Amino acid sequence: MGKGPRARRPMGNVVLRSEERHISIQRQLADLEKLAFVTEGDCDSANSLNSDNLDAGNKQACPLCPKEKFRACNSHKLHRHLQNLHWKVSVEFEGYRMCICHLPCRPVKPNIIGEQISSKMGAHYHCIICSATITRRTDMLGHVRRHVNKGETKSRYIAASAAKPPKEILKEADTDVQVCPNYSVPQKTDSYFNPKMKLNRQLIFCTLAALAKERKPLECLDAFGATGIMGLQWAKHLGNAVKVTINDLNENSVTLIQENCHLNKLKVVVDSKEKEEREDILEEGEENLGNIKVTKMDANVLMHLRSFDFIHLDPFGTSVNYLDSAFRNIRNLGIVSVTSTDISSLYAKAQHVARRHYGCNIVRTEYYKELAARIVVAAVARAAARCNKGIEVLFAVALEHFVLVVVRVLRGPTSADETAKKIQYLIHCQWCEERIFQKDGNMVEENPYRQLPCNCHGSMPGKTAIELGPLWSSSLFNTGFLKRMLSESLHHGLDDIQTLIKTLIFESECTPQSQFSVHAPSNLNKQEECGVFIKTTDDTTTDSHSAQGKRKSNETTANLVKRQKTDVNTEHPPFYYNIHRHSIKGMNMPKLKKFLCYLSQAGFRVSRTHFDPMGVRTDAPLMQFKSILLKYSTPTYTGGQSEGHVQPASEDTVADRVEMSVNDKAEAGGCRRW
Repeated sequence: MGKGPRARRPMGNVVLRSEERHISIQRQLADLEKLAFVTEGDCDSANSLNSDNLDAGNKQACPLCPKEKFRACNSHKLHRHLQNLHWKVSVEFEGYRMCICHLPCRPVKPNIIGEQISSKMGAHYHCIICSATITRRTDMLGHVRRHVNKGETKSRYIAASAAKPPKEILKEADTDVQVCPNYSVPQKTDSYFNPKMKLNRQLIFCTLAALAKERKPLECLDAFGATGIMGLQWAKHLGNAVKVTINDLNENSVTLIQENCHLNKLKVVVDSKEKEEREDILEEGEENLGNIKVTKMDANVLMHLRSFDFIHLDPFGTSVNYLDSAFRNIRNLGIVSVTSTDISSLYAKAQHVARRHYGCNIVRTEYYKELAARIVVAAVARAAARCNKGIEVLFAVALEHFVLVVVRVLRGPTSADETAKKIQYLIHCQWCEERIFQKDGNMVEENPYRQLPCNCHGSMPGKTAIELGPLWSSSLFNTGFLKRMLSESLHHGLDDIQTLIKTLIFESECTPQSQFSVHAPSNLNKQEECGVFIKTTDDTTTDSHSAQGKRKSNETTANLVKRQKTDVNTEHPPFYYNIHRHSIKGMNMPKLKKFLCYLSQAGFRVSRTHFDPMGVRTDAPLMQFKSILLKYSTPTYTGGQSEGHVQPASEDTVADRVEMSVNDKAEAGGCRRW
């Protein structure tokens, strides 16, 4: 097999050069027919390249088919062949037709005997933009469509004189970054930058700043850099306390990250050598603010090769494909932060995708955001347990665009076993939306409906509950670490996330804001987390387990397990209720703040939640929740001028009215169950 038809020179008015385009790409059918004429002077050179396409006499051979596919024939038969077999199935792009080609342009795989497969399997299209060879027409249409979505509409074989559009410079948290055109559309750019993720970046920065107070320097990894803004903020504001590595697999993104490093006066380290290019951009008297190592490799490979103290995963979509690699070499007491943007599956809009990615069964509930956070934590916990590591959840946030989970890594099989025990199934009632985690044990229970506090199964026909999960059943917040994050946000002037961090602290304590004041902790040098006292570097003495990520001793691990068992009662109650979802028809609800006080006066733990602005996190059963809500609601005809109950009602009357309200809602929405 020769070099193919790319170097042929057909005679006529059309002169094609090898650096312009393939011969199967033409504007008109007549141009394709002219390729069949070859002069006698060029016969020798043409025979040396593709002798199968020529025949003696006045017969003409198809320029896009070998001799075995189509023999030389007269011009009338050739015209029909070109029109029916090549031209009608072509792909059009900007006035050009990419016709199907049967020449041996692409390598074919040998069969079992060792011979080449038939020429019919070698049919393909040549892309006018990137010169790729595509076998199927539908795949070629999708291939061209992806080029158009990325803005690649200029062919490499047609010289484009237009200059590239200038890159825009954006500023966030005193960090300048260059972004490509269409930077906010991931389908049209390689380096995606989402301004709506600013809250996510600030939360991760405060997490790293709090970890930097424990030990330094920290080996930090931003596995999916894109523009590199997150790693740039770490290096610029934390200085020598961190050693930042920014990774990306795309070559254009790596180039953009290096340009942004020089834009922020940061040195780029490539393969342990300082990059000396473009250092002249610094003015006299200015110094570099730090060093950043930029790598170009697959994130899984990088995390297998090197160990880190802090790893942040923010891929486009789900992050389950990178969890095993992240926990393989993470140091002891290190932190792994995971950002998942596949909210369609996590928020139960695509339940089959959630089953495929996370191996769990979910439905749309009133507490779907916390359900999504517990799904991600469960996936993280299983990945850590496979590497003989346990986790302690520092905080979990689920907002409109993302789900962020931050965990601390605890090495050892004992911690891994304790973590695996916290992954349980959830029983959810589809009538009243009461929920409870299944009891521990391997024995099959005869009637699992007995675990639910409600009596919907006895009063309603058919099956009323569904099993969700597996989910993370333990706490989602660590109060001590959140207080340190709040202190770091005050220190660095991050005002946007201070309200959110305060809400997380209230939620972790399950305390109303009126009964709890958030200030900087009195003893920041010694915070209790995971049953272990974590000392910062400002303290004069350091524990053996908190220095440079070394393994904890067996005694410390044993004390940790014992302390975790005794701290179960202090955890916040799981899930929350939406006050509007459980409102009573014909009644005006009390204000949310007053309703929290009413629940607290009744002896229940209560707080607001960041998952839902109208959500109430409490340990009260749903029946008691509805009873108190009805007790302090006013009839609609009073106009809501006064709150509180007008006439005292007995507890039996309130319970009956609550049960009637539940039954009415169940009958109205009975189709949901089927």
